[in-house]
Amino acid sequence: MISVFTTPKPFCGHIDVIQRNALKSWKNLFPDVEVILIGNDEGAEQVCQELGLRHMSHVDRKEDGTKSVRSLFYQAQEVARYELLCFCNCDIILTNDFARALKSVYGWQQRFLMIGRRWDLDVVEALDFVLPSWQVQITERARREGFQRLYYNIDYFAFNKNLFRGIPDLVVGRNWWDQWLVWRAGDCGVPVVDVSDMVCAIHQNHDYSYHPQGMDGVWYDDRTRSNFRSAGGWRHLHTIEDASHRLTFEGIQPNRCHWLAPARRRVRRVNKAVRTLLRTQVWHPVLNITRSARWALGVRRETFKSAPRKNAPRRHWLDK
Repeated sequence: MISVFTTPKPFCGHIDVIQRNALKSWKNLFPDVEVILIGNDEGAEQVCQELGLRHMSHVDRKEDGTKSVRSLFYQAQEVARYELLCFCNCDIILTNDFARALKSVYGWQQRFLMIGRRWDLDVVEALDFVLPSWQVQITERARREGFQRLYYNIDYFAFNKNLFRGIPDLVVGRNWWDQWLVWRAGDCGVPVVDVSDMVCAIHQNHDYSYHPQGMDGVWYDDRTRSNFRSAGGWRHLHTIEDASHRLTFEGIQPNRCHWLAPARRRVRRVNKAVRTLLRTQVWHPVLNITRSARWALGVRRETFKSAPRKNAPRRHWLDK
């Protein structure tokens, strides 16, 4: 049915636990699923032997160790057993709702890119895949305790073999490479299907200790800026908002407002710039000038905190 490929981090500590959870979940997607692990990271060969995965040790890397998107995708498209492929980040748990969505999309259109939003959840222990109810338990917990992230978090890409050619000099583990893939599919005239409403893809939370500057380094370092330039800037970067279609309970429907996504992004960028300017040039100076008076009057930030709106959607702190 499908070949799922990925590249891991070293199998150490908490990362070892969540990567094994992800890989085992993919093995349960279909009777005829192929899982390919690319890279010679610590523990990768041993895990492939234990779980019966296909291992390809070589991947092109930059001087800082980051891995080439081109190398990963070209190798996978060359050797995959099946015509359908899926790249998935190695910390994502997929369940049978992913399998159902893939069958629906493949039955509708033979050539496509399938993507969706993820759910962030704290997972610290190995899942018991022997339990018949493991999928129900983990998805219910994700919806109850976790957060569905916004349109810019893209962690899985199901597509047809040879869709992605001409990949620029991008690396995984930094921003923008994933958004280039979404743009590329649309630019090739391939339907991009958002299955967020039907698939609970679970991202197992982890720290960013693999980067010296942590999360900020992953988002803003030189390699991320290089990805942005190589991708061609904002014009060649799309998100889940740009999907031309959506999978719903009624089937696959056109996403009629997807063409507005670039305008929305421009508005958000301008809004962010204006708010930053006002905060640093106006609001912060006012706070500094009035600090002594506010303290004397007992005025605190908590005084002005508004009560949460009734029935407001739960949002991750990074998405507020």
